[in-house]
Amino acid sequence: MQWTLVVPLKPLARAKSRLADTAADGLRPGLALAFAQDTVAAALAAPVVRDVAVVTDDALAARELTALGARIVPDEPAGGLNAALAHAAANVRALRPESAVAALNADLPALRPAELTRVLDAAAEFPRAFLPDAAAIGTTLLAAVAGQELRPAFGVDSRARHQASGAVELRLTAVDSVRQDVDTGEDLRAALALGVGPHTAAVGARLLIAGQ
Repeated sequence: MQWTLVVPLKPLARAKSRLADTAADGLRPGLALAFAQDTVAAALAAPVVRDVAVVTDDALAARELTALGARIVPDEPAGGLNAALAHAAANVRALRPESAVAALNADLPALRPAELTRVLDAAAEFPRAFLPDAAAIGTTLLAAVAGQELRPAFGVDSRARHQASGAVELRLTAVDSVRQDVDTGEDLRAALALGVGPHTAAVGARLLIAGQ
């Protein structure tokens, strides 16, 4: 099964505010962009991923992610994360009604194509499925096969909300790179320990220099 991934990205100037104790205001937008670049590049390298649609209104992010091969979907609803994802999924289905669609967080800088492939192959066995984040509270991926609405319920306690919506929780091991999103300094350290992509590594080096 081939998947189209929808990746939400808020304007970079407002992104990753919870990293304030780790990255200064001037570095956080670049860090958020680096996370997204490494996420999108790894996703496009997965053999089961047909394409990636990034829903964003940030001009710089749109330009940089288009250069990697992503398609940009403007956040026309401007109604928050779940509205953006539902809009992007509808946009994908308007082009390809029989497409399998998965929402993927934009802050997975350690993402491995092989691990993402394992997750999507497992998700293909169910109408809707999701993968919890490393903290086992949130969600990093929500998938819907052809003929099923995505019905995203991201946000606080999204693991419980996706369970309540009828999506099947994927209980996989050895897919840490797909579960390790980055909201806090501790998350970033965990991602760095897994091994991040080149864009995040470059910004991380600047963080180390700035902290000296």
